[in-house]
Amino acid sequence: MFKHHIKVVELFAGVGGFRIGLEGASDAYDTIWNNQWEPSTTQQDASLVYRARFGSAGHCNKDINLVPTEEIPDHDLLVGGFPCQDYSVAASLSKSGGIEGKKGVLWWQIYRILLEKGEKRPKYLFFENVDRLLGSPATQRGRDFAIILSSLADLGYVVEWRIINAADYGMPQRRRRTYIVGYHDKSVVAKKVESESDWVKFDGVMAQAFPFLEREGTASTFDIVGSVNEVSTSFNVGKKNSPFGNAGIMIKRHVFTVDADPIYEGPIQTLGDNLVDEDFVPDEFFISDTELPKWQYEKGSKKIKRVSKEGYEYIYSEGGMAFPDYLDKPSRTIITGEGGTAPSRFKHIVATTSGRHRRLIPLELERLNMFPDNHTFHPAVTNGRRAFLMGNALVCGVVQEIGKSLYKLIYDEMPVSSRPIYLQRNKQPVLSPGLFADEETELVVNKPRKTYTIDPSKRLLVGLVKEDNEKYFLTKEPNKIYYTGSIEGFPSTIALNKLFYFMPYIKGQGIRDLYLIKVVRVGSKSELYPDVTDKKAPRLVFELEFLESLAEYKSIRLNFQRAFADTFLGKILG
Repeated sequence: MFKHHIKVVELFAGVGGFRIGLEGASDAYDTIWNNQWEPSTTQQDASLVYRARFGSAGHCNKDINLVPTEEIPDHDLLVGGFPCQDYSVAASLSKSGGIEGKKGVLWWQIYRILLEKGEKRPKYLFFENVDRLLGSPATQRGRDFAIILSSLADLGYVVEWRIINAADYGMPQRRRRTYIVGYHDKSVVAKKVESESDWVKFDGVMAQAFPFLEREGTASTFDIVGSVNEVSTSFNVGKKNSPFGNAGIMIKRHVFTVDADPIYEGPIQTLGDNLVDEDFVPDEFFISDTELPKWQYEKGSKKIKRVSKEGYEYIYSEGGMAFPDYLDKPSRTIITGEGGTAPSRFKHIVATTSGRHRRLIPLELERLNMFPDNHTFHPAVTNGRRAFLMGNALVCGVVQEIGKSLYKLIYDEMPVSSRPIYLQRNKQPVLSPGLFADEETELVVNKPRKTYTIDPSKRLLVGLVKEDNEKYFLTKEPNKIYYTGSIEGFPSTIALNKLFYFMPYIKGQGIRDLYLIKVVRVGSKSELYPDVTDKKAPRLVFELEFLESLAEYKSIRLNFQRAFADTFLGKILG
């Protein structure tokens, strides 16, 4: 059973991106109920996939407008990627019947659920939306976001937000989205907010998950005043720009906001890192010589003479795009129209080693959103629809990092997950174990890679691995945890803030594997070995990410208590 238990309800669930990310953050996150409904479609593809991957327990494939709040179980965390629409109260009431309205203004369904939950409303919220939310609509910049913030404030929530481009933090897709996290004013996290500025820039959920530098001269404060209806009609009227920066917090309708420039020095994933071998790609994804010029035209710059509805003639122009797509950079944003064979400006096209051009297969699109391989595979779901589902999805890695940060602020300890997102779930099609029994050549597993630059000038820590932990360090998972024997046993002359790389020392062999040090903290051995007798003894914990291995083990002298060596990477690499 979980040490902690965070009951999650997932709205607008799609194929489960929030669930995958949160489960990857901590085993404490438990999705007890979820809703996915796609209007105006006969076959509910996303619902089919969700149930195939997670089971039917707690799954609701019903229009959320028609789901009574009492049918939704009480929960701790409400999550969802709600559609970006016209949030104005006037539009809601006139076009869709307000709170009781049809599909159109689904934000008000979130509000309705929170309102009707009353004293049992969740302590925490976590939402995702398009990046333009902070500036919409064009006729009243920032109004929609102000409506959301003011309605949440009236329900007792502190809210912080951040626009995050996943590629800025090493993830494989350039996908900019607005992420919103809320804490009820009675929650543990809300009570930890002392300075609005410090919370946004250093201490808060978003800042700890995705560090940034404040863009000079962008910080500002203001209040959102009036009823929600008054905010809808008068907020920022006549102004050219939205008052909301890409990072900020709101407490009791008082807003602190700033523009954030990302900080990241770790490995990156590129489009090329996530492609499968050419031999694995079905023929239907390759582009014929006769079709290739059509794709080149769509991708190229052009000027086209058009006529408006009023009969005015004008020139429509658009710039050229990379053709084929760059393999050494994160991919462009996946859109819902990514599938299908018709030439398109927005679909990804890659060149293969044989010189042919092709579209991306669904598995590759899943990888670019950091889903498990073949997550959307289902006998009833076409490849085109699988691409559509990924165009609607989020990048699971962003959710995972925010989920870790939220957990740490709730419980004041590091989260542990047995389901990190790099582990593949049981996927279809299932292969027979004996299918390749007679194959003489070694089969190559296609798996995502990462691109990084080795810096010989950075400091390297070499640490002795105890015998009971050697097997763990010889496995090939990309993320590892290294524990010191005790805090007192770690040399005080080694400056933790200067360490960058880590190499485990295997007794009798030496060093081989190089890791990036992501976090150094105080923890206990129980995170990895729950049954050890001294599991609560405080130790230094290094959270590591695998980079590469030397060609063979290299001998090195361990200086400090014959357990550690503090050196420069350049001295090891020679």
